Amino acid sequence: MSKSSTPEDYLAALRSSAWFAGLAADFQRWIVAHAKVRSLAAGQRLFAYGDPADGLYFVVAGAIRMTSSSADGKEALLAFAETPQWFGEVALFDALPRAHDAWIETDVVLLHIGQQDAVRFLDENPVHWKAVGLLMAPKLRLAFEAIGSSVLMPVPVRLARRLLAIAGGYGERHGLSKRVINVQQEQLGLMLSVSRQTVNQILRDFEAQGLVQRTRGSVEILDLASLRRFAEVG
Repeated sequence: MSKSSTPEDYLAALRSSAWFAGLAADFQRWIVAHAKVRSLAAGQRLFAYGDPADGLYFVVAGAIRMTSSSADGKEALLAFAETPQWFGEVALFDALPRAHDAWIETDVVLLHIGQQDAVRFLDENPVHWKAVGLLMAPKLRLAFEAIGSSVLMPVPVRLARRLLAIAGGYGERHGLSKRVINVQQEQLGLMLSVSRQTVNQILRDFEAQGLVQRTRGSVEILDLASLRRFAEVG
């Protein structure tokens, strides 16, 4: 989708979001009326750790890289946000500063709803706060699963689960999954706190089993059902 996309394109992208599709009609209309389009080029930073909360974002096109950095400059890759994913909802509840950095991985088109506008609407229509909680809940569940997996699960299972999570848009693709994941092996290693070489070897094993195919800068899932079974058995 280009920067010249039409309102109909934005609405189609919104409707592909499982969360948006499940909202009450008045909340949907309010989002469509109040969301502002932002187009940003790769390499820019959307917000930094410690920045004031500035509202809710929806990815129409492109990818956002979420990272955390240590005092000595070491970076941890937390996640990618791609269409049709939302992010920024935690701050709607606590209004605290951003807890990570958000970098533009590829040129992006975003829909942005300002913090004050969103909180004002939700306070005036408190029945919709639950819907925002439901947007946050799957991410919280995935975070707990990731913590448990890092201790209890072998790395191949953790990698399989991460690939599935990315493919499913962290629950935002109506239960569907895309097959080609635009993520590099080094980035997967950063997500799992393992080396790129470890990721490469596991993907080789997955490839030998017919589960995935490695391509330059991406991983294609060939057998989604078998990859899911492998992740569940682990």
